[in-house]
Amino acid sequence: MALTLRSSTSFINLNDNRNSKTHNDFSSVVGFPQIKPSFQLRVRNSTKEAQFSPVERTSSFSEGRKDEQRERLHANAGNHSHNGPRVPVFVMLPLDTVSVGGTLNKPRAMLASLMALKSAGVDGVMVDAWWGLVEKDGPLKYNWEGYAELINMIGKLGLKLQVVMSFHQCGGNVGDSCSIPLPQWVLEEISKNPDLVYTDRSGRCNPEYISLGCDSLPVLRGRTPIQVYSDYMRSFRERFKDYLGEVIAEIQVGMGPCGELRYPSYPEGNGTWRFPGIGEFQCYDMYMKASLAATAKAIGKDEWGQGGPHDAGQYNQFPEDTGFFRSDGTWRSEYGQFFLEWYSGKLLEHGEKILQAAEVIFKGTGAKLSGKVAGIHWHYKTRSHAAELTAGYYNTRNRDGYLPIARMMSKHGVVLNFTCMEMRDGEQPGEASCSPEGLVRQVKGATKTARIELAGENALERYDRGAYSQVVATSIPDTGHGLSAFTYLRMNKHLFEAENWRNFVEFVKSMSEGGRKTQLPASDTIGTDLYVGFIKQNKERHMKSAVLV
Repeated sequence: MALTLRSSTSFINLNDNRNSKTHNDFSSVVGFPQIKPSFQLRVRNSTKEAQFSPVERTSSFSEGRKDEQRERLHANAGNHSHNGPRVPVFVMLPLDTVSVGGTLNKPRAMLASLMALKSAGVDGVMVDAWWGLVEKDGPLKYNWEGYAELINMIGKLGLKLQVVMSFHQCGGNVGDSCSIPLPQWVLEEISKNPDLVYTDRSGRCNPEYISLGCDSLPVLRGRTPIQVYSDYMRSFRERFKDYLGEVIAEIQVGMGPCGELRYPSYPEGNGTWRFPGIGEFQCYDMYMKASLAATAKAIGKDEWGQGGPHDAGQYNQFPEDTGFFRSDGTWRSEYGQFFLEWYSGKLLEHGEKILQAAEVIFKGTGAKLSGKVAGIHWHYKTRSHAAELTAGYYNTRNRDGYLPIARMMSKHGVVLNFTCMEMRDGEQPGEASCSPEGLVRQVKGATKTARIELAGENALERYDRGAYSQVVATSIPDTGHGLSAFTYLRMNKHLFEAENWRNFVEFVKSMSEGGRKTQLPASDTIGTDLYVGFIKQNKERHMKSAVLV
């Protein structure tokens, strides 16, 4: 089989307008410069092209295919379970992989892109299973069909899949290129009761995620948020039970904004926050205020339960500009310690409730569970670590805020997934007191102490060798605890540009060989041969070329 990706009507049905276009993330519309091609992608396979049948309600695998899948998964799962020299690499799919209508976006382009990724040697891909898409038609009305088509496609290609239970909205954060709000019926409940979502000191409500303050209250048409999340995960398990533990290797459980276990303390979408602001505490909805008041009353300090710190400043201030976060600030006082323990403790309780439910639901399926923690590296070099505190991580110069999180996840056999693995201290602005490298070292130490696996992601889209080499260096278990897997952000048209693709392929090969430096050969043979524009071309004619993802 020879498949060439180019601007061709034979490749994309231009009359297929079922899915709306989105911003530059997963689009079949790209520019074609009238120059000698700098990039052409061709996939050639010596075997027959796989035929993809329509997705059915049950797995279409034959018993022989199941055995093959199980054998492949177990072979790779061993590497994912132990911090050995090989680090599996996954790639995040576009945010709008499944359309608002519930169908798979651009399936032919998706197939071609997945084939290219497989040829590069990646283990699999990651996709967000958006609550706002799947349960948008009403409570307990689930539409998994777009995901079923994708999962079947991935299984046929012999790739693995990480699925994120995304209970947050898409849009308003770094890298968000499309908008997927919470389900409409949930938004209707929020409009009736704005206290269902996080609120800051000024009364601004954030619709990204349901406030953890009402986790155990039947505020969503008779169900608690934890029950709603559990029903959603249970529906996923039943729909894809034949793929769990085979194609679906991991379930990442969303626990907050961006799927991360944190408060939405630095909302960037509407311009409220800008890097490297300290952010603000998100504890002013009536449920959080009631919890704080009750906790303060229980220790005989009613005055401490009137709200968050009055001297914590505003989103875009620096620590030393505030009475609470400055070096000798209120955060060190008895009151400050009380508040921070309550605030971070509520976040831990929230994570525990969701992960406990997920553990029960997915027990025995063979799929791993993971949870994501944000890499908040700015102001890390200060005493108070203000940006981490407002996000819910009680991490200061004298206190480890990540060990309690790691231990909580350890209780449920959950992999801790951490971001900013690609960042170096020297790349950051000096005034922001950043230390992504120091933060990663601390988290690696916490997961080692808690005896759980650590997986990683890059926080920002990067295609340069410097970023890749930093990930490779971080993945090596030089302190006895490396990465069990790495998920690259993200598959888009820029990834497949000539220089970017060459760097990515070298990175994948290096991760598969324990960090040893590798050079890209003329072709990569992993069932297919992949050619990119920097490989010597035999054709001299001009053509319009692009990877459509």
